[in-house]
Amino acid sequence: MKGFSIVIVTWNGLHHLKRFFPSVAATNYPDFEIIIADNNSTDGSKEWIKEHYPDVKIAAFDGNYGYTGGNNRAVPYAEKEILLFLNNDVEVTPDWLVGISTAFEADEEVAIVQPKLLSVEQPEYFEYAGAAGGYLDMLGYPFCRGRVLDTVEIDSGQYDDETEIVWASGAAFAIRKEIFKSLGGFDEDFEFHMEEIDLCWRALNMGHKASYTPKSVVYHLGGGSLPMGSPRKVYYNFRNSLYMLYKNLPSSQLWYKLPLRMILDGIAAIRSLLGGRPKELAVIFKAHLHFYAALSKLSSKRGSIHQSKRTSILKPVLMIWHYFILRRKKFSDIIKH
Repeated sequence: MKGFSIVIVTWNGLHHLKRFFPSVAATNYPDFEIIIADNNSTDGSKEWIKEHYPDVKIAAFDGNYGYTGGNNRAVPYAEKEILLFLNNDVEVTPDWLVGISTAFEADEEVAIVQPKLLSVEQPEYFEYAGAAGGYLDMLGYPFCRGRVLDTVEIDSGQYDDETEIVWASGAAFAIRKEIFKSLGGFDEDFEFHMEEIDLCWRALNMGHKASYTPKSVVYHLGGGSLPMGSPRKVYYNFRNSLYMLYKNLPSSQLWYKLPLRMILDGIAAIRSLLGGRPKELAVIFKAHLHFYAALSKLSSKRGSIHQSKRTSILKPVLMIWHYFILRRKKFSDIIKH
């Protein structure tokens, strides 16, 4: 069985720790450790952990480094062979690590494993952030088995098969430590959102696999750091999507797919304005400006991935066409056609 270092980043998240951490501490598995990566919390998070769970490691930082920086800085504290990045608003089932370990043992080429993500508040539904494993459509829009755009499916066992995926959700994300380190960890310029997709893409570029297992089940609250629909969340989604595509798309596709995405971003901005959401228009514009400003740095990162190893992981489907025009809102309906 594999050994796991469970890393939980938190910043002033004591309310989440009190609610969700006991399930993690009660994990039924012979070989794991827990590392709290504390981004300079001032709400007593560190003190509460020390008092109630003295055996848990605390990596205490001097500032708030976000999801990417907090996780990266916690890795030197990890002693096990598998890193498992877990959000502080995730409730786990007692045997959740068993299924993940089995997935790694079944195939040495598997570098990344995601468990089944269900909703804490509506346990019969998949959870938005990752559901039953993630994919990207032909223009780089993320979708999941169990979640397409804003439509989340009920879990009726329709995705209870182990399968290769394109990306695993950062809410519950397991990766072999040596591979994570060889990739340079999460790209901290992303800060929040899509950093796990970028990391998975880079792993796939190196010939590794990402996998989903239904034999491990966790429940995610979601929206703990950035609530759905917040201008800041919209900003990161638009900016980081451009970052990810520019860094990882093969040159044969970059020249036309990136401009198409930018045109669609413009249409989304106009829809936001017409829908009475001028703040969204402003942050989409800001996201594009910051993308242009970062081009030199992104070009350097793109150049570090040799062209012969850069691969397209995009699926030959267009989400916005299926979802808005053909009204197909389930993963199975889209893939079937």
